[in-house]
Amino acid sequence: MSKLNRKRVLAGLMLISLIAIIYVVNQGFKGFSKNSPEILIPDSVYYNKAYKLPENVTFAGEKMPLENFDTRESLDREILISAYRHSSTIMIIKRANRYLPVIDKILKKNNIPDDFKYLAAAESEYSNMISPAGATGFWQIMAETGREEGMEINNIVDERYNVEKSTLFACEFFLESYEKYGNWTLAAASYNGGRSAIDDQIKIQGEYNYYDLLLSEETARYIFRAVAYKLIITDPENFGFKIDKSELYPQLDYHEVKVDTAVADFSAFAKKFGTNYKLLKFLNPWLRKPYFTPKPDKEYLVKIPSPGMRAIETTENVN
Repeated sequence: MSKLNRKRVLAGLMLISLIAIIYVVNQGFKGFSKNSPEILIPDSVYYNKAYKLPENVTFAGEKMPLENFDTRESLDREILISAYRHSSTIMIIKRANRYLPVIDKILKKNNIPDDFKYLAAAESEYSNMISPAGATGFWQIMAETGREEGMEINNIVDERYNVEKSTLFACEFFLESYEKYGNWTLAAASYNGGRSAIDDQIKIQGEYNYYDLLLSEETARYIFRAVAYKLIITDPENFGFKIDKSELYPQLDYHEVKVDTAVADFSAFAKKFGTNYKLLKFLNPWLRKPYFTPKPDKEYLVKIPSPGMRAIETTENVN
């Protein structure tokens, strides 16, 4: 048999095998019924569904033009991606219960719209994440940028890990951008893409509306991703997430002590306040070493867990 004929025979056998597999699988699925004792997995596992978008959606009080197909499909994309990133999105919903009250309070104090708290989900999933480029913390701040804005960033103290101080940094940026652009949507987009890149595209395209601008992939998705998290966090069951309130991560109870002198050993420091090194560093991830050397004439606030903080967390997670 020639080489060409052998190839033809092999191709024919593969085609026949594929048809046989498809037939067997199809017949197997036809045999399933809701009353069959063999079915151990709910029918819902066998299909995924799309989600109906709300008729009206806003970001920071500004209406999203969902009548435009591209805007509508962009939001649809982010909702589908977020709704089907099951474990990651569940973690975001759980963390939101702990950290949103902290972020929300700072945004409100600085006259930033409430919806900006969902940008932190898009940035870092409410965690002290470090990007491949080195952007760090809840608000993904680069070291050079943070230092330029007065943040202390070194090998002993890194305020990018301080959720309160990094949120204040973000607020200052938002306010400056809002003053420049006159709308909150572009102010938010500029945090992700940078004002210079936004300005370049405005100049090139002659458009001044986020939804009409062709931007980089990440920035083009940024607002839609934040809004998708907003919709899912505020109504998780509508998107297939059934999470009991007792399973959400609780807010942590602590008080703060002022520190303006060196600490030689944070383990001993923690014990002095009736806690341990692990919990002290959990509440204060901005302290990067087991010791501390403060800057002259600067006062630091260190969070100390309340006596019942850990017990409350354990109890709520168990129920």
